[in-house]
Amino acid sequence: MKIVELTTHRIAITNEEADLLNQFDDETPTLAKGKMTERQQIMANQLVNKDILLRKNENGQLIYKRSTR
Repeated sequence: MKIVELTTHRIAITNEEADLLNQFDDETPTLAKGKMTERQQIMANQLVNKDILLRKNENGQLIYKRSTR
């Protein structure tokens, strides 16, 4: 279990979610849903629900990126 600290509060995430979150860095600030495994897509949606990731539709493709809050 990991703790992610946002500007105003802390959120507990699983180790799997933390591994996925670590893929978002300066070189790859976004990940396309089509390039993720089914398990990664589920975890990404869980992180969206926890307000850690943002999900956007860009040119008909779902893109995930870190929340800036």
